[in-house]
Amino acid sequence: MRTSNTLRRAALALLTTGTLALAPTALADTGHHASHDQAWRGAWAASPQSATAPFGPNWSQQGFDDHTVRQVVRVTAAGTRARIELTNRYGTGPLRITGATVARTAEGSAIEPGSVRTLRFGHRPSVTIPAGETFLSDAVNLPVEAFEQLTVTLYLADPTGPATFHSFSSATSYRAAGDHRADLSGTAFRETSSSWYFLSGVEVTGGRDTARRDGIVTFGDSITDGVGSTTDTDNRYPDELAERLAATGRSHAVLNHGIAGNEVVNDTTWAGEKAVARFRKDVLTEKGVSTVILLEGINDIGGSGPTFPGGPTPEVSVNQLIEGHRTLIRQAHAKGLKVVGATLTPIKGSFYDTPVNEAKREAFNAWVRTSGAYDAVVDFDRAVADPADPDRILPAYDSGDHLHPGDAGYTAMAEALDLDEL
Repeated sequence: MRTSNTLRRAALALLTTGTLALAPTALADTGHHASHDQAWRGAWAASPQSATAPFGPNWSQQGFDDHTVRQVVRVTAAGTRARIELTNRYGTGPLRITGATVARTAEGSAIEPGSVRTLRFGHRPSVTIPAGETFLSDAVNLPVEAFEQLTVTLYLADPTGPATFHSFSSATSYRAAGDHRADLSGTAFRETSSSWYFLSGVEVTGGRDTARRDGIVTFGDSITDGVGSTTDTDNRYPDELAERLAATGRSHAVLNHGIAGNEVVNDTTWAGEKAVARFRKDVLTEKGVSTVILLEGINDIGGSGPTFPGGPTPEVSVNQLIEGHRTLIRQAHAKGLKVVGATLTPIKGSFYDTPVNEAKREAFNAWVRTSGAYDAVVDFDRAVADPADPDRILPAYDSGDHLHPGDAGYTAMAEALDLDEL
């Protein structure tokens, strides 16, 4: 169930609204521009993936050539300046961004007059990002409020090759032929996609919240990514958590690093690097973060079966899954992050439903609840289960596949979290 407009307005009412040289985020994290980076914090994020199309066509495998790509994101932190993170992590060659803009979103692919800012990279209007690298734009003066939508527009004049992207965005992206980076109208953008391309982060600074370092990363698979939620409504559980925090006067940036299909201990051809490998790149590089919520493992349990997209992955025992989580906890603690562990949600009636898989899920959930390995625990399993049939998701919370929650289920998950533990 989507949060009401009244609650959204209440949340917004509680929140008010130095250029950096071009540098890979890895350099920033090891001290380069450290004095400047202390003021920046993540406001939106998406985990990068290599080009793939397991569920139907998208633009990642062919890439772009003389195209403008317009992408809409909703930030969860306020600031007076913003900068954009672009990634070529899985590119096969250098990626040239001919030009880019950021603006406030009007409606659909249209942007608000007077809000368009040209992005620069080391004071230059274009940039070439080497394969494997992630770069930040220079800062732009663009005051933004939490829960405001921003539109990032990239003009890609040259062939890009396969595109680093984020497959399940639960949001609409737009494409036009030619250069339309500064168009206010969206009329040229006649093609759409439900993925994000090359865009992996938005950071903000300035305003009264600059010094706060209390952001939350939600890390996991499709249930963190928001599969099953309504497109273009920002009803993933991390979105609902951010709104709940703001409505109760405890606003935090909430950054979503879920990847649909992702596994803790297995790499996949279509769902990103295994969590124990990508955690350092996706989570530990985020600025202004104090807590991470870990919800992952159901694909490790179900991925060895014949229904897994891209073909089965190696079977994972409960002990292997537990050790994977212990690895993530160690990585987080080494960075000074608090870790909230989450139980795995029901699978009865889904394509993962077998006696063996259910036994593994229950054994892993028992460990989450009782091990003491985490700093805190949230019981998402019990939050969305049908009281009359606890191995099954409550019908009112079910998106229809008996595995992924719908909007109401994601709201229930957000409400299950103890805000004092965050």
